[in-house]
Amino acid sequence: MNQIRKKIYAVKGMHCASCEVLIEKKLLELTNIKSVQASVTKNTILIEYEGETPKLEGLNVLLKENNYTVSDFDAFSEKKFGEKTKKESFTVIILSLLMILGFLGLNKLGLSQLINVGTSTPLPIFFAFGVIAGISSCAALVGSLVLALTKQWGGLYPNSSSTRQKLQPLLLFNLGRIISYSLLGAGLGIIGDKLSVSLKFGPIFVIVVSLAMTILALQMYGLRWFKKIHLSFPQSFIRFISNESNFKGRFLPLILGALTFFLPCGFTLTAQGLALISGGATQGGLIMFLFVLGTTPSLLLIGWSGIKLTNQPYWSKKFTKIASILILFFAFYNINAQLNVLGLPSLSDISSPTDKSLIDSGQGQEKINKTNLPPIINEKQVIKMTASSAGYTPNYFQVRAGFPVRWEIKDTGTSGCTNAIISKGLFTGEILLTPGQTSVREFTPSKPGRYKFSCWMGMISGIIEVVGN
Repeated sequence: MNQIRKKIYAVKGMHCASCEVLIEKKLLELTNIKSVQASVTKNTILIEYEGETPKLEGLNVLLKENNYTVSDFDAFSEKKFGEKTKKESFTVIILSLLMILGFLGLNKLGLSQLINVGTSTPLPIFFAFGVIAGISSCAALVGSLVLALTKQWGGLYPNSSSTRQKLQPLLLFNLGRIISYSLLGAGLGIIGDKLSVSLKFGPIFVIVVSLAMTILALQMYGLRWFKKIHLSFPQSFIRFISNESNFKGRFLPLILGALTFFLPCGFTLTAQGLALISGGATQGGLIMFLFVLGTTPSLLLIGWSGIKLTNQPYWSKKFTKIASILILFFAFYNINAQLNVLGLPSLSDISSPTDKSLIDSGQGQEKINKTNLPPIINEKQVIKMTASSAGYTPNYFQVRAGFPVRWEIKDTGTSGCTNAIISKGLFTGEILLTPGQTSVREFTPSKPGRYKFSCWMGMISGIIEVVGN
């Protein structure tokens, strides 16, 4: 029995994510090659083989039509290669951090406060509402999904394909969104029933999708162990759906886009809620159509940038790593938010709102159990809070266990994410907020403890601490 051996070769001309799939597929046609691992970030291929070592002449003949050139890895200066890799890694980290800080900065600016929608909002405003959604929480959720799928879509077409052909999956993904949002929006207008996906199935769904994106991101970054995890379809199926005559290559991105209707972004849920109470199919369909149309430009820009950059030799490696870092950030960002929705421990707990509340009020920690307790009016503990697109103030309260609480929340201009408050441990359902009005929720906390409350996307959160009498 022949022993399995390994050899690393250097490759010139491999400059896009789809190149890895193509080279691996080509080399596996040789009978003695058992596995191939191509790396666009290192310009290398790792071949596991039996028997005779694969000859450079044979490898080059096999890959010649795709303009790849294979040589011994020793032909490259490993020292220069290492220095180049370090420099590129530094560039990737800096650019990634700038993009992440830019995203967080846009959210802190409270741009979503510029657009508020309600039952009497003119239809064109829903387009602007969608534009805001496309650069905020929807960008974190659907945008990161588009970024993750860019590599998968790139593998459907060879390097010789035109840009127009490579853009087809992205265009079909967005077309699927437009069609499903319009039709399902019309359906919501007809049934007029309450949508409960955000508080039940929604958080779990987002966490599962985010975990899948995490694995894809680690694969894109080039971590060898994660490449053993196959989330994509089998190669035979990929070849089948990419065949235009089978039509499957067209419909798969269309279906994926359509299914994003069920990803619970706060802005989307706001539009869905208004479609529910719109009173008819036409109004409900138009609300969702204009909303999703507004989110489309940013998603097209994200996808188009990914497709263009993965096919440019200089930027392809950097983009792949930057994209993987951004996907990882958004995946953890989304998971952390959903943990807040579910009332579970999260990274948000690191910055304790207790300390912030005490600093804001100028009180010392030794007074926390005395002076922070709310006044009792008409036999109810009354706590008051203001809500805006930037967050909730204050975001920490103390209340007594076993005593009724009246929570008054004044809406000074909330957005699609902050216009509803949930707290799984204290009460069921959500507290819906309306700009310019004060909403009230009464409940009786039974057990001492720290209970989270958050917007329905979990991106803004706070604490209600229940203490003993």
